[in-house]
Amino acid sequence: MKKELLIMNRKFNFPIFWEKYGTFFILAIIVIIFGTISPQYFLTGNNIQQIFVQSSVTVLIGMGEFFAILIAGIDLSVGAILALSGMVTAKLMLAGLDPIWAAIIGGVFVGGGLGAINGLLVNYTGLHPFIITLGTNAIFRGATLVISDANSVYGFSFEFVDFFARNVIGIPIPVIFAVIIAILLWFLTTKMRLGRNIYALGGNRESAYYSGIDIKFHTLAVFVISGICAGLAGIVSTARLGAAEPLAGVGFETYAIASAIIGGTSFFGGKGRIFSVVIGGLIIGAINNGLNILQVQTYYQLVVMGSLIIAAVALDRLVSR
Repeated sequence: MKKELLIMNRKFNFPIFWEKYGTFFILAIIVIIFGTISPQYFLTGNNIQQIFVQSSVTVLIGMGEFFAILIAGIDLSVGAILALSGMVTAKLMLAGLDPIWAAIIGGVFVGGGLGAINGLLVNYTGLHPFIITLGTNAIFRGATLVISDANSVYGFSFEFVDFFARNVIGIPIPVIFAVIIAILLWFLTTKMRLGRNIYALGGNRESAYYSGIDIKFHTLAVFVISGICAGLAGIVSTARLGAAEPLAGVGFETYAIASAIIGGTSFFGGKGRIFSVVIGGLIIGAINNGLNILQVQTYYQLVVMGSLIIAAVALDRLVSR
C-alpha cells in the first residue's frame, strides 16, 4: 500500500504542477469568464490583439519588478521611472535628436541610471528596498514634473509614433518589443552565471555571501535591470499615447508587482520564471480589458488588482507548505 502511494505521489506533485502551469490556468479561467459574459466583444481578433498591445507595458515593468522581488526585495519606483524616461525621450526628440538615439538614451540610459541610484542607495544605506524605492518614487516623479513644468510634451517625431503603431506579419511592434526583452531576460536567468547568482542571492542571502557571490554587485545589477525595463516601458507608453505625460505610470507599480506575483514569483525570493511573469502581465491586461468592456469603473479595477495580489501571495504560501 505504501509503495502504491509513493508511486502516485511521484506521478503527480501538485506544488510542482502549479508552479509550472498555474499561471496558464488562471489566464484560461479569466478568458473563459469574460468570453462567456461578452463573447461579441472580448473574443474578437481585434480585441485580443489590443489586449496584447496594452499588456506590453505591463509585461515590461513586470519583468523588471520580477528581478527586484527575486532577491526578496521590491521596486516601488518603476512607474516614476517609466514617466521620467518617457519624458526625457520626448524632450530629446523635440531638441532635434534622432528618434532612435532619443529612445536609446531615454529608455536604456535614463532607466538604467535611475535603477542604479536605487541599487546604490540600497547597498550603502542598508535600508530595505521598500523604503528606498518609496522615497525615490517621489523624487523621480517630482523630477518629471519639474522638467515638464507639469505639462504634457507632444509634437515630437511622427516617425517615432508611427514605428510603434506598425505591425510585422500581423504582430504589433510593442508586442514584438516585449517578447524580445523577455527572451533576453530568459537567457540571462537560465544560461548566465549572473542569473544563477541572483537566484542564489534570493534563495539564501547568507549562503550566497559565503559562496563568494558579490552581494552588492548583484543587488545593483537587479535594480539596473528593473530600471531599464521601466525605461523601455516608458518609450512604448510615450509612443502609444503620442505624448509624454508627467503623470504616466501612476499606480503601475501595483500592476508590476501583480504581474510578478501572479506569475508565480515568490515574495520571499529565489523562485520565479520570466515567461510566467509575461503570462501574469497578460492576465492583468485581460482583466483590465474585460472590465473596461463591461464598463466597470476604474476604482473597482484597483479593488480587483489588490485582491489578486493578496490571493496570489496566500496561494504561494499555501502551495509552499
